[in-house]
Amino acid sequence: MAALPEYRWRLAPDGYATYRQLRARGLRPGGQGVAAQLERPRRRRPPLVAYLYRIDAAKPVRPMTPARWASLAKANAARRTCPECRRDAGYVIPPSLGMCSACAFPDNAPEGASWNSSPHTVR
Repeated sequence: MAALPEYRWRLAPDGYATYRQLRARGLRPGGQGVAAQLERPRRRRPPLVAYLYRIDAAKPVRPMTPARWASLAKANAARRTCPECRRDAGYVIPPSLGMCSACAFPDNAPEGASWNSSPHTVR
């Protein structure tokens, strides 16, 4: 197995792109393996490594279908729903708490305060 070609920061030849650069062009790696790697040196730490893919072997990004949009919306709604009070918190529930801030810290809530008063919250 041959080692990957390694290039210094900003010295990669044309025809290679990182994953983010491919996405900005509307492309995806499309099953190809990593073609090369880019190294950015840092002081007193190991270098940062970015993997490069060949642009000519990349494929267009698959379009989002209505079913995929619906599935993504449902998954995001589940991340915003508090498992304790079953309300939409209006933000993604942090995994460290596992519940909305009103349920996690009930003593800190002022009298009569509504934590879910965001105009974006669906009730």
